[in-house]
Amino acid sequence: MNEQPPSQVEVIPRPRYLPEQSSPDLGRYVFAYTIRIINHGPCPVRLVSRHWVITDADGRVQEVRGLGVVGEQPRLEPGEVFEYTSGTIMETPVGTMEGSYQMITDEGEAFEVPIPAFTLSVPLALH
Repeated sequence: MNEQPPSQVEVIPRPRYLPEQSSPDLGRYVFAYTIRIINHGPCPVRLVSRHWVITDADGRVQEVRGLGVVGEQPRLEPGEVFEYTSGTIMETPVGTMEGSYQMITDEGEAFEVPIPAFTLSVPLALH
């Protein structure tokens, strides 16, 4: 599988803590993240699957693989943007997420787009 140049498909994550769904006393920290995917390339691309690596502050790693995102396999025309929101639960107030999207062009060329690492953090947990 090829890796398309970073300027072709851009991935911008925006995480946030959800205190109303979290229970710190029980070691339950809930985070949402909104992902913005922009196709800067010259041809349409489809997001086929995802691979996430979620690491909490104690070094526990959870890997998640699956088809599409939020039940969809979005197709992005050149210049088009797709945005979705999902979430994860951790046992610590701080952690990280990173991963990749497996994508394919209309011509059947598969390539991988890295998802840049981002921090999940309860407000004021990091100085």
